[in-house]
Amino acid sequence: MAKSAAIYTLGCKVNQYESSAIADLFRQGAYEIVDFEEQADVYVINTCTVTHLGDRKSRQIIRRAAKQNPEAVIAVTGCYAQTSPGEVLEIPGVDLVIGTKDKSKIVHLVEAYARGKGPVNAVEDIMGTDCFEELPVPTEQGKTRAFLKIQEGCNSFCAYCIIPYARGPVRSRLPENVISSAAALIEQGFKEIVLTGIHIGAYGQDFADKQIDLAWLVERLAKLPGLLRLRLGSVEPHDINDALINSVAENPNVCRHLHIPLQSGDDEVLVRMRRRYNSKQFMDLIDKIHQRMKGISITSDVIVGFPGETEGNFANTLKTVEQSGFADIHVFKYSPRKGTVAAEMTDQVEPQEKEERSKRLIELGNHLASKFAQGQVGKKITVLVEQPHEKNHSLWEGHTDTYLKVIFPGDESLRGELIEVQIEAVEESVLKGRII
Repeated sequence: MAKSAAIYTLGCKVNQYESSAIADLFRQGAYEIVDFEEQADVYVINTCTVTHLGDRKSRQIIRRAAKQNPEAVIAVTGCYAQTSPGEVLEIPGVDLVIGTKDKSKIVHLVEAYARGKGPVNAVEDIMGTDCFEELPVPTEQGKTRAFLKIQEGCNSFCAYCIIPYARGPVRSRLPENVISSAAALIEQGFKEIVLTGIHIGAYGQDFADKQIDLAWLVERLAKLPGLLRLRLGSVEPHDINDALINSVAENPNVCRHLHIPLQSGDDEVLVRMRRRYNSKQFMDLIDKIHQRMKGISITSDVIVGFPGETEGNFANTLKTVEQSGFADIHVFKYSPRKGTVAAEMTDQVEPQEKEERSKRLIELGNHLASKFAQGQVGKKITVLVEQPHEKNHSLWEGHTDTYLKVIFPGDESLRGELIEVQIEAVEESVLKGRII
């Protein structure tokens, strides 16, 4: 009888990518991948630790797996496993803890685990790691869009962020490996590739050849035959230079969508956060991008309730966000992470104040998203057809290069095609139209 493995993923796109790669490693080891709700011989929980909610959810899922099959091997990996291996080992049922390093060895570690010797801590110090760990490029990523990890780690050490401690220093994937993996994904039929990583704007910083950076890589990937779309993951403001703006603007298959984290629109808060720009520099960058590419979609992340944030500081954030013309924002309530500078700050903001500010900012974000979407009504827009609509299979959906969802009448023959859609209406920032 075939061995089986089930994988649960918490957190970011990088974790989702790595879980897909881990699934492929288990398949190569002759395991059948089953749904997490089913009985399995091995349960892998790929954890997140960006917020305390990530930690809590990780613990809940670990306990659920242990209850489902007490005889199964429970292997815990990811950021929470890396930063708090002791906490994870104390959870009843955990057999093996692997951090953010050595995921490529997970099947070997699971099979080498010997019952009766107690749980095994296989977490290594991540701070001394200097090489990008190659994992299989995941093949089970849907039909049209594939993620491609190009780097690992972060050297920024923003005051609120645990990720540099969880993921270690910047390690860039060799460009020839990125390009060959992208070509393989195109060969498999993927039409859009999304570049992902922990800090993709830092790509190439660890190479001796300082000419190799994100803009250099984008130029080369955009030229690959058969690639209909290349999309960038989140890019930090200080990493966006003229070369990168030009590489997006001058290659028609590079998506006109940039996700640029603001985090705060107040200069005092930005200094305390250890961000490397002020609100004017951020707005100048946004203006420059808009002037270079009319109609580009810029989305962002904003944290509310950072220690010491006053109502006046928050008012500045609201003003900056409103002026930015963002197409959408993700709002996060500040969550203290043990081991970070901000967690030791004494002027923590009350939870109810964070909640109230979060609601106000989300409301503004929804208004901006609706305004950007409404601006597409009456236009003919190119859409990559992805899948049938969840509730009505005579309708299909896909995304514009500005990452707006579009719903339209269609059929299976259109899957993976780039089509022209006349936009006729908007409902909650989702575009509706008909094929031209």
